[in-house]
Amino acid sequence: MDVIWKGLIGGVVTALIVLASKRGNVLPGILPLAPTFAVIALLAVGSKGEAGAFRQACLAGVKTIPAYLVFLGSCYFLIDRLDYRWAILGGLAAWLAAALMIFLAPKAL
Repeated sequence: MDVIWKGLIGGVVTALIVLASKRGNVLPGILPLAPTFAVIALLAVGSKGEAGAFRQACLAGVKTIPAYLVFLGSCYFLIDRLDYRWAILGGLAAWLAAALMIFLAPKAL
């Protein structure tokens, strides 16, 4: 039941983004910044009852902010050169590269 509840939250946010995109372009860009998926992740980790694990999940989320900015920046610049689907794929590739550097580079040092 816990997974279903979390899935419903994600589905509602997705529906809100799609509905908002019919009324303009700014709100669909802002809605993903709402901490919906972070709340779901923190609920999952918090249910274990370990404060240290909860803090670790919070810090991991903070570390992903630069990768998210790389994703958005890549999409922004690629849209002039590519179809929007390819721009998104390029942004995802850039996000993955940034996320790997963020999480794997400190271990390599």
